[in-house]
This record gives sequence, structure tokens and C-alpha cells, in this order.
Amino acid sequence: MELLTNQILAGIATGAIYACMALAVVMIYQAIDHLNFAQGEMAMFSTFMAWQMMQWGVPYWAAFVLTLILSFIGGIAIERLLFKPLAKAPILTNVAGFIALFAIVNSVAGLIWDFTIKQFPSPFGSAPFLGSQLISTHQAGMIGVTIGLLVLLFLFFRFTRIGLAMRAAATLPESARLVGINTSWMIALGWGMASAIGAIAGLLIAPVVFLEPNMMGGVLIYGFAAAVLGGLSSPLGAVVGGFLVGIFENLVGTYIPGAGNELKLPIALALIVIVLVVKPSGLFGHTVIKRV
Repeated sequence: MELLTNQILAGIATGAIYACMALAVVMIYQAIDHLNFAQGEMAMFSTFMAWQMMQWGVPYWAAFVLTLILSFIGGIAIERLLFKPLAKAPILTNVAGFIALFAIVNSVAGLIWDFTIKQFPSPFGSAPFLGSQLISTHQAGMIGVTIGLLVLLFLFFRFTRIGLAMRAAATLPESARLVGINTSWMIALGWGMASAIGAIAGLLIAPVVFLEPNMMGGVLIYGFAAAVLGGLSSPLGAVVGGFLVGIFENLVGTYIPGAGNELKLPIALALIVIVLVVKPSGLFGHTVIKRV
């Protein structure tokens, strides 16, 4: 029973990272109706920027805030320069743009900071949480940040004018334009927010997996799995999906013979396929009906 409890708590802590990445994926998907395959590389690059600032002597939380600001601006710049011209292009053209962005960001990060593994500090420490050996302070911090981020997003999209405008632009862009909402800039803001949320995921996972240009590859797959499981139209579903994928991954690796770390990634991919077959809209998503 203690082993089961340990694995569930560890899965929740790991799932917090997947939930952050899934939130970023959902933000982009709601803005442009496409999955951003470079989301993990953008988060990795943001984490490297924070690491570089700390190497220059900037305190952790100051580097954290500056990284979020720079990531937000960077997300908007990428949308304006690369994907706005592709807004009416075929889907495969957008996919090619995402793949190109993935390769460019990964290569530039390796060129600037090289591909050696670097240690990244944790703002929460690694001591047992409240004296318990079941979960560390860093794991508890990851869970708290993810839940707090979800609450802030809920409040933003429910009670602010910009949040309501972004929801309108994502769900009914034609009607939103008719009432004076600049849907183009709402999409850009969605990119900026997704980039900042992805940066949070990178900053939280770097102390666990260490910092290097390929650190977010597997995390992005799990983020996709979490977003698909919870529903690509639901931020709440993304968070719940992240926690479920983290728990599922840990339990499978512990209790199924032969399913060690080598099979965790294929299991996440299998989970994506199963959800798409059984319930394409996800656990919390809704089916979109379009009149043609």
C-alpha cells in the first residue's frame, strides 16, 4: 500500500509538468486550431535564458519573472513573423513551419549553450515535504504552481475583458470580428501566454531532468497525451489529463513486468491513440459541429 501511495504521489508531481505543457498546447490549439510541435523547444530555450541570467548573478525569482516576460514577447513575435502569414495556408504548410521552428530553436540553443548537461536550481529545494518521505518540496511546489496557474487562467478567461475577447476569438472568430474584437491580436496574445506557460514547465522540470537542448522531447509527447486525454478545448481537461498521465505512467512502470523507463514513451503514444479512437474530444472536451 505504501508503494502504491508513493507511486501515485510521484505520478501527480510528474503530471504537474505534463499539465503545464498540456496547458500551453491547448492555448495554441484554441488560438490557431493546430498543435505546436515546437512548444517543448520554446520552453527549453526559455529555461536556458533563465539559466544564463542566473549565471550572470540575477536572483532566481528575478530571472523567473524576466524569463516569463521575454517568453511572452517571444511567443507574440513568432506568431507575428512566422505564423500570421501562414494563417490561410494549408495545414501541411503550418506543420512544416512548426517542424522548421523546432529544428531552428533546438539548433540555436545548442550553438549558444552547447549540448552538455547543466544543473538547474530548484526554488523549492529537495528536502522531504512537511517531513514526509513520500514527496519532496520540489514536487509539492510543482503541484502547487500548476494548480495556481489553472486558477489564474480560469479567473483571467472568466472575469477579464481580454480573456473574454480571447475566448470569443477562439470559438466564434467571425462573430467576434463583427463586434470589434481584433481576432488577429487575440491569437498573438494566445501565443504569448502559451509561450510563458511553457516556460514555467521548463523551469520546473529542469531541476529534475537537468538542462540540455533535448530535455523537453519526451515531456512534449506526454503533454500532447495529456491534452488529448483531457480535451484540446479544455484547459481544465489539460491539467487533469496531465495528472492522469503522470499517475498512469508511474503505475504502469511499477506494476507491469518489463514495462520500465524504456516503455514509458510508447505507453504515452498508445494512450493518445486509444483516446482518439474511443473519445476523440477527450474527457472534458466538447464535440465541435460545423455546418458545411
